[in-house]
Amino acid sequence: MKTILNIKVDKEIKEQAFVVARDMGIPLSTLANAFLKKLIKERSMTFTAPLRPSKKLEQVLRKADMDVKNGKNLSPVFTDVDSVMEYLRN
Repeated sequence: MKTILNIKVDKEIKEQAFVVARDMGIPLSTLANAFLKKLIKERSMTFTAPLRPSKKLEQVLRKADMDVKNGKNLSPVFTDVDSVMEYLRN
């Protein structure tokens, strides 16, 4: 039997959750049910942070990407360990 659960959430949170659920192709109610079932089963909640680079790391990655595109700051291709070691010594 299904029932209705009324909860208060920030409008922005609801809208963002709806977009994420839609992008996943899953109704928001299905995600809420899955969350509640997991909560009941495990009797705990896990919070995770998204894996996003910091602003500084984003800058470094952009610069590295530009360097690769421009052929700058690239090491040569090595075929053996001796040539790698020689390159590192110089």
